[in-house]
Amino acid sequence: MGAISNLIPLIILFVVVGAFAFVAYQMYIWTNDLADQGKKTMEKKNMTFSKDGMKVGVKEISEEEYADRTQSVLVNTWNQSSFPAYKSRLWNKEEQAKNKAATSGRA
Repeated sequence: MGAISNLIPLIILFVVVGAFAFVAYQMYIWTNDLADQGKKTMEKKNMTFSKDGMKVGVKEISEEEYADRTQSVLVNTWNQSSFPAYKSRLWNKEEQAKNKAATSGRA
């Protein structure tokens, strides 16, 4: 009985230390998960944290999407604009009609 009574405080110490270690480990896991979730949220907003501080990046888009957007803007601008003083030799239908009338009248 003397040996068991000497081991009881040691067993209680191991249980208390084990419980403390378990709680500390669970807190460590929880804080790392929380940090990862925060990092993912910030990356979605194109912000990263480094040793130099916080950096804000530009959202990446593919080359195809960039070309489509650029072309769409140019086409919309072209379609909504007018050039009253611009007379093209290739697309000026009024002048072509006058030239046809003038050449057909001479013959």
